[in-house]
Amino acid sequence: MDLRDDSPIIWDYCPFTMNDSQILSAFADLPEQRRAKARRQVLLFDACQVGVVLRAVLFVEAVVGVGAMFGATGAWDWLMRLGVLSGAALPATLAWLIVGCSLKRLLARLPAWVQHVFGIALGALAGLYGCWQVAMVSLPGPVPWVASAFLGALMAAALMVALVLRLKGRMPAQTAARLSELQARIQPHFLFNTLNSAIALVREDPARAETILEDLSDLFRHALTEQGESTTLAEEVKLARRYLAIEEVRFGERLRVEWSIDPQAGKAKVPPLFLQPLVENAVKHGVEPSASGAEVKISTQCRAGSVVIKVTNTVPAGQGRPGHGVAQDNVRDRLRLLHDVEAQFRTVLKDGIYQVRMEVPG
Repeated sequence: MDLRDDSPIIWDYCPFTMNDSQILSAFADLPEQRRAKARRQVLLFDACQVGVVLRAVLFVEAVVGVGAMFGATGAWDWLMRLGVLSGAALPATLAWLIVGCSLKRLLARLPAWVQHVFGIALGALAGLYGCWQVAMVSLPGPVPWVASAFLGALMAAALMVALVLRLKGRMPAQTAARLSELQARIQPHFLFNTLNSAIALVREDPARAETILEDLSDLFRHALTEQGESTTLAEEVKLARRYLAIEEVRFGERLRVEWSIDPQAGKAKVPPLFLQPLVENAVKHGVEPSASGAEVKISTQCRAGSVVIKVTNTVPAGQGRPGHGVAQDNVRDRLRLLHDVEAQFRTVLKDGIYQVRMEVPG
């Protein structure tokens, strides 16, 4: 039932049914000392990310292109000037990025103002390097060493401001406060239904009841444990398995689950609690509305330096694109904040099958 995979389908069945399904995709409250430590170890500009490299190059090229217009007598003269200036500016920009990337771990341990000073000073040196390259082609007139240094520092400062604003977008103060409030709350429907499932199985299948309570305990432990900026895909898959194990008991044969997990993909970095909301959506919009239930498949696969993650489910006949997409928008935004342009998030509904397909660096 996968839109792309041809692997055989093996379904797991469970013999118990109930109604309703919700779990809060929560994060954990950070102790004050942990928050202080996190603030001390924040990297203001991560020059190793592909998105940062692309933005830096495009920004410098845009500035160089506008600067080449000054004094140009025509389109051909502008192109000549642009070629000379680009030949100097691009190597200088790449040098700034390479040094910043090489010192990434060291910079993360420094105070924010030191990182600002370092980035601007490095920009000034990059400007001098670019000026030296221009001087090597015998540019007429005096060599603008001071102007080049200031221009490099100014461009580095502008780029760092943009990166800092992007960093703040990951966890603005109001959002952080809202998450802290939500972290300690568990949706009562899921809790009560899970406990009722365990109670119903206490006499006829005590071992199964114990397993449900252990799964619930693990979900609570994960929700109430400190979450960082990222976690591993293996941990997310483990949490989703716990969630679906409980739902399988509640929905019985109506929920048919297949796992296709690539062990090599488990080390991929992903946002905390990004997979469980998608699996919950598959159950909510696929299983609950259908009297016959639905098929849900979770798959991961390594592909040429990237990891593809798919959550696929059947939907009842006549049902359009399910839900309002709030959970999906949240996951999409967090993936882009973590991996920038290297992350992909797509959804498709075709022939009664709904799929969320994500791709992250391997």
